[in-house]
Amino acid sequence: MIEIRFHGRGGQGAVVASTILAAACFIEGQYCQAFPAFGVERRGAPVEAYIRIDRDKIRLRTNVYHPDHVLVLDPTLIEAIDVTRGLKPGGTLLLNTDRPVSDFERFKDFAVATVDASRIALQHGLGARTHPIVNTAMLGAFARVSGLISLEAICAAILEEVPAAHEANQASARSAYNSVSFSSLFAVEGTS
Repeated sequence: MIEIRFHGRGGQGAVVASTILAAACFIEGQYCQAFPAFGVERRGAPVEAYIRIDRDKIRLRTNVYHPDHVLVLDPTLIEAIDVTRGLKPGGTLLLNTDRPVSDFERFKDFAVATVDASRIALQHGLGARTHPIVNTAMLGAFARVSGLISLEAICAAILEEVPAAHEANQASARSAYNSVSFSSLFAVEGTS
C-alpha cells in the first residue's frame, strides 16, 4: 500500500487534489481512499489531506502517519511545520517552490523534488497572483516524480473532479510534469 500526505492551506485545493488523485488511481484500476484532516475551516489555515493507493481492497481506516510521499502545496509551510513528520526514510518530498532542490539540504534523507507550481498555475490563469490554485500543477509533477500514476489519468480525473477550467487545469498539470527538478536520491529514468 502507498500512502500520501498533502500539506496546503485552506483554499489552495489540497483536499480537491487528493480527490483528483484518487479518481486517477480508480481510472487506472487501483483501489484508493482520499480524506482530509483540518481544524477550523477557514481560508489560509493549514490543511492536510491523505490518500492510500493499493492493488487490493483497502480496509485500513486511520489517518496516514507514515507516508511514502508528501506534497507541499504552500511553500510557507516548509518553515512553519514539520512537513516530513513520519515520512518514511527515502520517501519522496515534492515541494511547490521557486527555489532549487539544492536549497533543501536539510531534507537530504528524502528524495526531494521541486516545481514552481505557483508560477505554472498563474501562467494558466488558475487563481490570483496572491492566491494561485496549485493543486493540478502539483498532481502533474507528482505523476512524473512518483511514476505511480500516468499524466493521462490525472488529466482524465481533472475532467471528472474539477468543476471548471478543465483545459487550464490540464495544461497546468502537463506544464508541471515537464518542469520538475529532482535531488540525487531519485532513480527515475529520464530525470535530472
